[in-house]
Amino acid sequence: MKAHLGLHNRIVAAFVLVFLAAAPAFAQTAKLDDLFSRLKSADEGESKRISQEIWTEWSKSGSPAMDLLLERGRNAMAQGHPEIAIEHLTALIDHDPDFPEGWNARATAYYQTGNLGPAIADIGHVLTLNPRHYGALAGLGAIFEELEKPKEALEVYKAALAINPHAEGVEDAIKRIETKLQGKDL
Repeated sequence: MKAHLGLHNRIVAAFVLVFLAAAPAFAQTAKLDDLFSRLKSADEGESKRISQEIWTEWSKSGSPAMDLLLERGRNAMAQGHPEIAIEHLTALIDHDPDFPEGWNARATAYYQTGNLGPAIADIGHVLTLNPRHYGALAGLGAIFEELEKPKEALEVYKAALAINPHAEGVEDAIKRIETKLQGKDL
């Protein structure tokens, strides 16, 4: 009986550890759900604040070491060194491949270096892990525009706008592409 009790205690302890480790993710999801709900009906001023809160939540990996790699990658990009950013962000992804913002930041760095294929691949990872990532969708739209694929760009821009009705620059991009496509039909 003692052997069964010891095994039971270890199983319960393992479940508690798994639950505690996952609790921040559940809390983050609930908070994000609330923010996205509020974003749908927010005015333009409030939407900027809510969007910033969403990005803040997205940037939390749950690990100080991973957060530091993300910060170093972002700082390298801000200083005009996307190649160095790619190194930091690749290390982040290697250690935490389930953290969407690592993939998103590296996609941005790849885009800055003109490596559109790897940028698109990383955006695919972001959207698999976080389908509501309107920033990744907007980035994909910009890449499709650059590749002169206006119909694909329009589709992903509209998807980004459906998630965040105030996503910066997206409404203008949609109007620009729709005008361009109407001109081709005439």
